[in-house]
Amino acid sequence: MIKPIKLIKIDTHINFLSRTKSLVTLSIFLIILSVILLLSRGLNYGIDFKGGTLIEVQKITGNADVADVRLKLNTLDLGNIQLQEFGKESDLLIRVEQPNNKEGEQQKIITAISDAISNDYNIRRVEVVGPKVSSELIKKGIIAVFSAIFCVLAYIWFRFEWQFSIGAIAALVHDIIITIGVFSLLQLEFNLSIIAALLTIVGYSLNDTVVIYDRIREELRKYKKMPLFELVNQALNLTLSRTLMTSITTLLALISLYLFGGEVIKGFTFAMIWGVLIGTYSSIFIASPVLIKLNVKRDWSKKEQ
Repeated sequence: MIKPIKLIKIDTHINFLSRTKSLVTLSIFLIILSVILLLSRGLNYGIDFKGGTLIEVQKITGNADVADVRLKLNTLDLGNIQLQEFGKESDLLIRVEQPNNKEGEQQKIITAISDAISNDYNIRRVEVVGPKVSSELIKKGIIAVFSAIFCVLAYIWFRFEWQFSIGAIAALVHDIIITIGVFSLLQLEFNLSIIAALLTIVGYSLNDTVVIYDRIREELRKYKKMPLFELVNQALNLTLSRTLMTSITTLLALISLYLFGGEVIKGFTFAMIWGVLIGTYSSIFIASPVLIKLNVKRDWSKKEQ
């Protein structure tokens, strides 16, 4: 008979909240550091947000020669051109960042680059984003993230109590700010796929937090006199196996995508990997201690939903 996989024992008694003060202090430091990095270094916006043209090319024979391509393109007077090797040694990304382009000029850029390197390279992919579109994408991206957070606030408040809502929002804001800080520190490209990753992180972190909150609510109803600190610790131990199993299986899929999915989705999968790690951490060490700090009530007037 095949036995079920168990990452940890069912009856664990780990004192998760014993280091709450030091871990919360660390999280506050990382949030402040992330904000400083964002203000000082900013983000490495991709074509989606800066406007311009991205062309993916592949050498017909042999390996791509960055120096040779740069020499050919510099004679075209197209403005700021960035070349990046990625994927196979024959592949090359050409970025022409021209946020002040007038409508229709992008096609001239594509034609000029194609004519200059067509003898040695095949064009595999072309992306064009105008300055007006890019500015709208920034606004809509910000609105999407804050709208998701607001919906989470309303959902948790309706399902639980306001203390739970504050805890969930604290965890989500923590995850998003630190994730953006990592992108600012490493200067990884920040584009629309990263916005999608942030929204996915919100959903993942929320799901993890709600599972823990459901268990805490059950324990609050079951143990009327147990100290709140001990009760939350017990709930975290009871959900630990599920939390770890979900995180590990998700990470296995994401790491495979990061290693073998190619450069196009590498930024997205990196954000997701980091998001799963930080989301699991915040569900345990940020969202749960907030309930103790806010002294969540025990006499639930709401029926279980």
